[in-house]
Amino acid sequence: MLETLIDQYGEGWLLLGAGAIVGLIFGAAAYQSRFCLRAACAEVADGILGPKLAIWLTAFLAALASVQLAILAGVLDVSNARQIAATGSLSGAILGGLMFGTGMILARGCASRLLVLSASGNLRAIVTGLVLTLTAQASLRGVLSPLREDLSTLWTIPGGPDRALFDPQGPMFFAVVALATLAFLAALWFGRKRGLSALELTSSTVVGLAVCGGWVMTYAIANTSFEVVAVQSVTFTGPSTDTLMALINESSIPLTFGLGLVPGVFLGAMAIALFKGEARIQRFEADLPMERYLIGGVLMGFGSMLAGGCAVGAGMTGGAIFALTAWVAVFSMWVGAVTTHTALNLAARRRNA
Repeated sequence: MLETLIDQYGEGWLLLGAGAIVGLIFGAAAYQSRFCLRAACAEVADGILGPKLAIWLTAFLAALASVQLAILAGVLDVSNARQIAATGSLSGAILGGLMFGTGMILARGCASRLLVLSASGNLRAIVTGLVLTLTAQASLRGVLSPLREDLSTLWTIPGGPDRALFDPQGPMFFAVVALATLAFLAALWFGRKRGLSALELTSSTVVGLAVCGGWVMTYAIANTSFEVVAVQSVTFTGPSTDTLMALINESSIPLTFGLGLVPGVFLGAMAIALFKGEARIQRFEADLPMERYLIGGVLMGFGSMLAGGCAVGAGMTGGAIFALTAWVAVFSMWVGAVTTHTALNLAARRRNA
């Protein structure tokens, strides 16, 4: 059936449709669950192991367990995915992750959260997201690209087995999958203990399953097509820059998974915001200084390109396939975010003392 669809519509339209479907599901679930790495990091920095951490853990472990189960079932092979096959940068993962973690605390949201909030009418998120996207483009191909490349080459790791934490053909793989599944079940239990409703837990689980869906759908298309198709899943910085630059610079926009993903997430989140009656214009206020958001957007834009992706792209999507640099990046994001949140709290206490 997939061969027929490719013959009839072409790979581009199928990838666009796959991205849109995954985006709609991710956006709706992320808005409903209030999935946010920044919120989880801030909670931990305040010494609380609460519901926001439970939501992030449930989504992350749902992605990890479902992706590994798909690999075990033989419906997914990520050996050619960029996060595994290409040369990786451990220095980029560390430095970029620290910058991204700092930026998302300043901007009160990571790249995915800003996109979701934008759909509800949050002007702060829209402006910050644009700054993030433009900085990311400058880091990829513009004036900041030489600095990014210099930092990326400080400590590299070859693609292939060296970049994968576990070998799907190895003797321990079944145990790894079983452990990931048990960890997801433990996250559900932890969420219930922290007062999360069944709807919140289901929504956060769907966020993780959307990541798995992206991997499986693009792999199926790549495995059927005669053209070279990248196996990929949910990420936001790269697709956002590609979409923005295509709209500005290109008369015809290439059809890709990312081109469907970004508007799909926006529309999915908007639908839930409108349904719940929560869509409204939110502006910058006196106690929410604009410069803090702008600095956060710059740090996230450069940091995400340096780290190989955003909190979802490098953290969840790359983490779900056990890419070494992705785990280093998401750990560094946690360190940067917790440290920055703690430092801001200490500074606020001193001002008020």
